[in-house]
Amino acid sequence: MKHRIVVLGAGYAGAYVAGTLARRLSRQDTEITVVNAEPDFVQRLRLHQLSAGQAIEAPQLTEVFAGTGIRLRLARVTAVDPERQVVAVADADGGEGHGELGYDTLLYALGSHVTTHGVPGVAEHAFDVAGRPSALRLRKRLDVLSRRDEGGSVLIVGVGLTGIETATEIAESRPGLSVTLIARGELGAQLSAGARRHLRQACDRLGISVLEHTEVEAVEAARVLCTDGTALTSDATVWTAGFAVSPIAAAGGLEVTETGRIVVDRTMQSVSHPNVYAAGDSAYVVGDNGRPLPMSCASAGYTGMQATAAIVGRLTGRTIPNTKLEYLGNHISLGRRDAILQMVDDEAQAKQNYVGGRKAARIKAGILKMSLWTTSHPTFGLPRRRHHLAPVPNGSADKAIAHSEKTAA
Repeated sequence: MKHRIVVLGAGYAGAYVAGTLARRLSRQDTEITVVNAEPDFVQRLRLHQLSAGQAIEAPQLTEVFAGTGIRLRLARVTAVDPERQVVAVADADGGEGHGELGYDTLLYALGSHVTTHGVPGVAEHAFDVAGRPSALRLRKRLDVLSRRDEGGSVLIVGVGLTGIETATEIAESRPGLSVTLIARGELGAQLSAGARRHLRQACDRLGISVLEHTEVEAVEAARVLCTDGTALTSDATVWTAGFAVSPIAAAGGLEVTETGRIVVDRTMQSVSHPNVYAAGDSAYVVGDNGRPLPMSCASAGYTGMQATAAIVGRLTGRTIPNTKLEYLGNHISLGRRDAILQMVDDEAQAKQNYVGGRKAARIKAGILKMSLWTTSHPTFGLPRRRHHLAPVPNGSADKAIAHSEKTAA
């Protein structure tokens, strides 16, 4: 019987891991199934561009996995039972179809979603750019506002990377709209002094108003209420004030943090269930600097590579190499022609120097292009050898040594 590998999520981490495993492991020994709610690969790093009205590539997952032997199941994951080693799924389109998938090895890469932090009205009235459907919903609303003679007001709540990128993208792409950033603290507090100045200059250039040290108390259909009693008129409120992971892992009994991220060791293996691995935003792992890796595309890449190496190594009896688990810094787009590249030190504090302007924008564009390519072509450039699995030892059986088979490209 073939070893069943199930990958939950086909984002930056899941799509890469699935494709790479398909190239590294023998099809005679393994079958790989990817469960994803959408038929396309979603470039989450560019959803703020999509919401602003720009065209974003969305490769079909059937094309991404073409020729790999991977089975694609379009469905929503509703539960994970690591004791029974099954995953419960439901039709992605909201239909009544449902079922279970059994696994021998599970890669959990369901990513994250926007969180309301319990603020009333966010779920009912606010937009977000955490997923393709929600980004398209915001885009439709902005289309309506842009056609009005009087334009409209757009409030972006949250000045993390997503908030800054969303505000600058909308302001640049739709100059007829009034854009305001609302920050609980200081704009660009995580940046160096020079980068903060650059960010403020970009906001001034794009006509973005910034309200610092302002906390939102509630969101209504046409306004935002602040804790100081201020009421701000809003034709579209965009919520970017934090992200959270799905509660599915915690509900299934996996060991998780208080925020629901799966606790894994250095090889991305769950500390509570050895046949479960996690990658991307869903994984809680300590990086090479001794600090937890943040939720980011870079972290998805590093954790995905380490999970792949660990799964292949353990299934085939090979040594598991350590891949880098680094947090080097942040790339912040400020529209299409400006950006900030802020590197950090080992304490995750911003270094004094930064790169800004068109050079930083070109670097960011190159990173985005590379991320799309490596994720949508997961088997490109890998050694053309597929490895057989090591026989499972029983009782006093000697440790088996795996062997590999050459395969045609």
